[in-house]
Amino acid sequence: MNATASSQFTGSHAMPYLDAEFLCPLPHIPEAVGFVRRRAQTVLTGWNLPPDTIEDAVLVISELVTNAVSHALPPAVLQLSRTGTEGPRALRIEVTDAGPAAGARRPVDSGPPEEHGRGSGIVTALAVRHGIRSHRGWITRWADLRAA
Repeated sequence: MNATASSQFTGSHAMPYLDAEFLCPLPHIPEAVGFVRRRAQTVLTGWNLPPDTIEDAVLVISELVTNAVSHALPPAVLQLSRTGTEGPRALRIEVTDAGPAAGARRPVDSGPPEEHGRGSGIVTALAVRHGIRSHRGWITRWADLRAA
């Protein structure tokens, strides 16, 4: 898997990405979550973010990527960028996918039900702001974390 900092995702569909500092296409397999988590931690460490911010960001990334891989149609991509040139600095985490898969459900081997359904609460607890936006057939789930 290759991660890049380009301005366009060039998969089978064009996705709207501008000013990306880090883009990582997501394979549509459960193993993608661990790979992306490790890769994102390396990138964020290279950006000299505080360790607490990196820890929170990796958890939010894990939740958003898991959602895309488990419940959405491919292709999907993770985008990380830094915002706030005129105010407090923030880390923007975005995962864009092709929308909900028909009949999306939890994989059979994914563990007990009490381990699922908490991702939204985790993102809400860790993010300064978060949301969902739809654009031309794509859905982006995003979260901003303080990156002071």
